[in-house]
Formats: sequence, C-alpha cells, structure tokens
Amino acid sequence: MKALILCGGRGTRLREVSETLPKPMVPIGDKPIVWHIMKIYAAHGITDFVLLLGYKGDIIRDFFLNYANQSSDVTVDLSKRGEDRLQFHKHQTEDWKVTLAETGEDAMTGARIRRGARYLDGVDQFCATYGDGVGDVDISALVDFHKGHGKTATLTGVYPPGRFGELGTEGGVVASFNEKPQVSGGHINGGFFVFNRNFVDDYLDDREELILEREPMERLAADRELMMYEHNGFWQPMDTPREYSLLNELWADGQAPWKKW
Repeated sequence: MKALILCGGRGTRLREVSETLPKPMVPIGDKPIVWHIMKIYAAHGITDFVLLLGYKGDIIRDFFLNYANQSSDVTVDLSKRGEDRLQFHKHQTEDWKVTLAETGEDAMTGARIRRGARYLDGVDQFCATYGDGVGDVDISALVDFHKGHGKTATLTGVYPPGRFGELGTEGGVVASFNEKPQVSGGHINGGFFVFNRNFVDDYLDDREELILEREPMERLAADRELMMYEHNGFWQPMDTPREYSLLNELWADGQAPWKKW
C-alpha cells in the first residue's frame, strides 16, 4: 500500500519558520516532521510514499535526494571523481521508496491528491495524510478497519482543540462533515485517511481550488461512504509556535508518544 502525504501548504500560522521552510520540513529534533510521519507508517510496513509538493517543494526534494549526506558523516576524497570519492560513516538508511510529485504552488488539498494519483496505478486502496501532524495511530488497525467496512473512505477521528472540523457520526458512519464549526465537542478530522482508488475519479477533479475537506468530504458523508476510525490516543498538529515547542520538548525528553520505531 502507498501513502500520499500532503506537503504543499504554506503554514501561515507557523510564520516564524515557514517563511524559510515548507511546513513538512520544520524539525522535531534533528529531523523534519514529515520524516516522523513516514516513520509512523513504516513502523506498520508502509514504506512506499508519494510526497505531494507545492510551496518550497525544492527544499523537500533536496532533503530526500541528499538523504545520505543529511544523515551520516561523510569523507570526501577530492583526488577521485564520482561516487568513489565519497565514503559514508554511520549511514542511516531507510527501506523507503519516495516519489517527489510536484502538484502546483497554489493547489488545494483535493487537487493535490488528484494530481498525485498518477502514481497509484495498480493500487486498490491507499493511505493519505497531512505533512504537519503526528500521532500514535495504529496504522495497521486503521487499514484493517477500512478494508472491513467496504465504504469508499476512512478518516481518523480524534479529540483535539475546537478550531478543527467536527464530525457527526452514527454507528461509525460519518453522517455530516463540518470543517470549521463555531463550537466543537466531538471528534475531529485528524487526517490519517484510507481511500479506495475509485475515490479519486468519483469525488475529485483537477480544479486548483478543490479542497479535500470541503466538497469531496461533504459528498462522501452525504453518500454515507465515509467512515471514522476512532483514535483516542495521542494526536498533535504543528500549526503554531506553541505546538512546535510542545512537540520538540516531548522529543527531547524521550516522551514522544508517536515514536513506535
């Protein structure tokens, strides 16, 4: 199974760092948050990723193209040419396949997934999530839940701050999807989606302004084709300087709940 990760947003609430870095590259410890998200999936055997690039995508591209240089000590023998001149020490490797997919500077989330779907040939289901949030989500259980209910889509419902979108559920089926309610007391959309491949053709199009969390999700809910996987554990986005500090403090203290590797 593949995992698509939305990596194209501007991160305006985290302006202090997102003016120089795309939000998925904002670090937790010495690695960008997107690396942590990928490690969450890899801990459950999902190692084939499509990163949906946009704003400052060249920085994300350079990180993965130069991953060996980024993650190990290197001796450079200037008397040699080509790869023979490099010797890597304590090289950290990952058994990941990473596709760096340009989806447009200004595209919204729905358009990005639609454009990234060109790398989903032969795939019946796929995972997707945001490039700015971590959690101790049981990805294996999430995928099994999705395969078991037979609906088109599954999102992970969590209990966080009230500024996020509230879900109305009936027996696990999402009956309504309200992305920005005035008052929130129930589950909210925590990302960590699983979709059947037909979702792309039936609910998405290539309009630049297509927002995943609006028309596509609302239509899925209206069609009763959207299920919620309930996650009662840790989940935290990195939207503000306070949240950036929180995640880094948890990591530095060895108390990061999402670290399952």
